[in-house]
Amino acid sequence: MKRIVIIDGGPRVNFNTASMLQKFAEGACSVSSEIDVNMVRLYSLAYKGCWSCMVCKLKDKASNVCKFKDALTPVLEDIAEADGLVLGSPIYFGDVTGQMRAFLERLAFPWLSYNDYSLTAPKKIPVVLVETMNGTPERNNSQGYGSMEYCIATALGEPERLVAYNTYQVKNYDRFELAGFSEEAKRKYRDEHWEADLQRAFDAGKRMAERILAQ
Repeated sequence: MKRIVIIDGGPRVNFNTASMLQKFAEGACSVSSEIDVNMVRLYSLAYKGCWSCMVCKLKDKASNVCKFKDALTPVLEDIAEADGLVLGSPIYFGDVTGQMRAFLERLAFPWLSYNDYSLTAPKKIPVVLVETMNGTPERNNSQGYGSMEYCIATALGEPERLVAYNTYQVKNYDRFELAGFSEEAKRKYRDEHWEADLQRAFDAGKRMAERILAQ
């Protein structure tokens, strides 16, 4: 059995990021019963970012998997053995969520050697980075996964990026102080693009599964 781990760094269970990741999972599972998908919601876990305990850097005991024990431990251990990884986050203030950033610190810091500054993960695996945002292709301030994307590319392999732009922020704009946005324009964009975004996520799931099975 091959396993793909999907990390949902968004706070809302049934909204944009979660929907994209669910479609990815459906695409992967459609390829073969030999593909197992483990979906993890970071907002449901109690954990923090890197504690700088340096246990992963101990002489003769160095590890490229975080050794700090909390709710994130089994997730990081699962990723170390996984055959594919998907990270999904809405973009807030041009960046991924705080939960995603804290997770990435715990994931990537053990990869980093302070002897030669190399970045080495347990193994190379295909990676997809999913972003959902209010910004448009022409106007957004997204830095995506920022410096962590370099760490991911170096340690795991060059990731594929999926971006869903101009997503709905709420289901009913009349209930909120959001006068700076035109619900009509947002709805028009969503009607023209959202199903295609979901299809792209589904197709990306199929591609990852096929790549894994071909190895």
